[in-house]
Amino acid sequence: MNMKKVLAGILSASLVLTLAACSGGGSGTTSASGGEASAEAGTGEAAPAASKSDDNTVVVYSAYTLEFLDPLIEEFEKETGVKVDLIAAGTGELLKRIESETNNPLGDILFAGTVSTVTPQMELFEDYVSPNEEFVLSDEFKNSEKCITRATLMPSVLMVNTNLIGDIEINGYEDLLNPALKGKIAAANPAQTASGWEHLVNMLYAMGGGDTDEAWDYVTKFCENLDGKLLNSSSAVYKGVADGEYTVGLTYETGGADYVVAGAPVKLVYMEEGVIFRGTNVCIVKNAPHMENAQKFVDFLTGKEAQTMMVTELNNRGIRNDLPDSPILKPYGEVNALQAEESVAIENKKNWCDKFTDIYTSVS
Repeated sequence: MNMKKVLAGILSASLVLTLAACSGGGSGTTSASGGEASAEAGTGEAAPAASKSDDNTVVVYSAYTLEFLDPLIEEFEKETGVKVDLIAAGTGELLKRIESETNNPLGDILFAGTVSTVTPQMELFEDYVSPNEEFVLSDEFKNSEKCITRATLMPSVLMVNTNLIGDIEINGYEDLLNPALKGKIAAANPAQTASGWEHLVNMLYAMGGGDTDEAWDYVTKFCENLDGKLLNSSSAVYKGVADGEYTVGLTYETGGADYVVAGAPVKLVYMEEGVIFRGTNVCIVKNAPHMENAQKFVDFLTGKEAQTMMVTELNNRGIRNDLPDSPILKPYGEVNALQAEESVAIENKKNWCDKFTDIYTSVS
């Protein structure tokens, strides 16, 4: 396969950054049947209303790429006989749409975002606890809210260009302060991207136990080593590292893994100081018009067959405790998993983003 085409496909369909914590994103609509769906993203127009007339349908609002969704949807339709109508847009836009449709729900499922993105609007979603919850990897990822089912795990990682790294050692955050890396670090703005935000949270807890002077002192030194370069999209991090513009980037695991599989000169590094794993969500819309099919969709995504497909074929990390190891992702048990109170991060998001911006501006 032509390498340029592969990398172009990855960029055009970057998974994580439609999960952007502050994103609106382009919108699009598609009926995903038999894996032949396509989205027309970036129109700037609201996606048209989904049909409620077909009872053998489930309407899925998702920010994931078609490359990720199509195989799963095809298998779901084959297994259940239920047709999926897919509405593709950024997570922020989809949440606004669901809120606007509160009195007349048109969608059944939100398959997008991290817990911190969805939690502030939990009232938009229906309580449902899948029987698959018993297989969830650990208690911290279980649906304790009753309305937020975790579908995958998404850790923050470092993405290193193996052609540029030379003899520079990069095993974690501390190594990013190496003067040899000044101006060669790709980092996304935490106030504008989910990956940037999650890395800021990870950085604070890994380098100082949270919102402490020690942690912010590290952030200051890190910002100094950025040398005035801060990116406004997560996909720019992948592209910058893969294209050799930067030696190392701060990103999500899935985005980096796509490049590894495509044969780009990159590798993933799991920070030795600790890695925070975030759950991504599949939620049922409150008063969903196809409630039974929505429950089937949640059960399917968290079932062993779909989860195994995510791990072995789609470069993702499943949520279950009974899955095979990924051929390219480091096993969960071999990563120094870091615990952090998500509620604290959610509550302090604006303050922490503002503080990061002040620090970055002052040293740039």
